[in-house]
Amino acid sequence: MNQPARLAVFISGNGTNAEAIFRYFQGHPHIRVVLVLSNNPDAYGLQRAEKFNIPVRVFNKVDFRESDTVEQWLWEAGVTHIILAGFLWLIPVHLIRAFPNRIINIHPALLPKFGGKGMYGIKVHEAVKTAGETHSGITIHEIDEKYDEGKILFQSTIEITPHDSVEQIAERVQQLEHQHYPRIIEEWVTHSITRKAHK
Repeated sequence: MNQPARLAVFISGNGTNAEAIFRYFQGHPHIRVVLVLSNNPDAYGLQRAEKFNIPVRVFNKVDFRESDTVEQWLWEAGVTHIILAGFLWLIPVHLIRAFPNRIINIHPALLPKFGGKGMYGIKVHEAVKTAGETHSGITIHEIDEKYDEGKILFQSTIEITPHDSVEQIAERVQQLEHQHYPRIIEEWVTHSITRKAHK
């Protein structure tokens, strides 16, 4: 890579995945997190970003969907790739077209199961538990114009027993997220992912 990749991380809430990303790329020779954006002014993840001296921006629905405000912020920061880390809004078409194949997301289940609108956070784990699934995990995928339907880049699984609580499932899935997401972002950004990976 000639020029360092410059990441923007989109968040909506607590930002634990975002902080794992900040730590992983701190001092990285080829990849930097240069901007954190949120649709929630009270997102704790914004405070996490500030601890790492990463600039933050907050936007509303008009900024995001009906104007080029957010897109302009990205261009001004020289962003090359967009990372979604617990971001709950559907990405508008104009942003997808501005960053084709340059937007990545993590989902706390094994897509295509338990994806789609409204399937986020603890709701996903409740649905997995209710369905009596024997496995869950994470899916890292590129973004397209629909919720959770982009090209799958990586999945990792955990086993579930009938005795596992929703909270236990959530905790173990989150461990997978922190373990794998930064590394897969690194591979994706440096174009070393060439096929769907399963582990």
